[in-house]
Amino acid sequence: MALINDFMSLIFPRHCEACANTLFKHEYYICNYCKVNLPHSNFHLNPDSALHRTFAGRIPIRNAGSYYIFEKSGKVQNLLHAIKYQNQKELAAHLGKLYALELTKHESFQAVDLIIPIPLHPKKLKARGFNQSEWFANGLGSGLNTLTNSQVMQRVVETSTQTRKKKYQRWENVENIFQLTNKSELENKHVLLVDDVITTGATLEAAWQALKEVDGISISIASIAFASMG
Repeated sequence: MALINDFMSLIFPRHCEACANTLFKHEYYICNYCKVNLPHSNFHLNPDSALHRTFAGRIPIRNAGSYYIFEKSGKVQNLLHAIKYQNQKELAAHLGKLYALELTKHESFQAVDLIIPIPLHPKKLKARGFNQSEWFANGLGSGLNTLTNSQVMQRVVETSTQTRKKKYQRWENVENIFQLTNKSELENKHVLLVDDVITTGATLEAAWQALKEVDGISISIASIAFASMG
């Protein structure tokens, strides 16, 4: 089997999804250089980070983290495009496992009871075939040894893309779009709410509008990347 894999690597060389360089045998999805040198945010270690300030006065979060800082036309964008547009869902799970290695060292993430990925509307999920946030959440769950539940929250309103919208338009676009299927399952739980990319935080705030009705719930947030609009 090893010989077959080596032969296939010669014919179809695997490449780093961030920089496109050929991967060595022991490397998966991302080369070791990019793994070390991509712009890690470390927001979960800084309670006054740009991500925390994004949600100040909006969501009473226990902690918030993004694995990477998004840079337009940068390597992190390459990773996100590979996941979203090249069906690289396993890459999202791989990033989740890598990020969990960092988060598991922080006591606030050790105390997470349940992970909830931001859901896609059923029409969009059917068209794309997978939810990238769910795959990232599954990777986090594996690394944090925490259950992921992708059914307890549903997106009940189909929205247009957020990409070219201004801040106020993003909030109007996602107002009242989520509902919970089982509030009692979330009571007195520390929930980690997971999205792929955070920009204004409007989608996560909309999710919080549904979650805040649950007795005793507390929230932390995690994403693959943070892309400031500032």
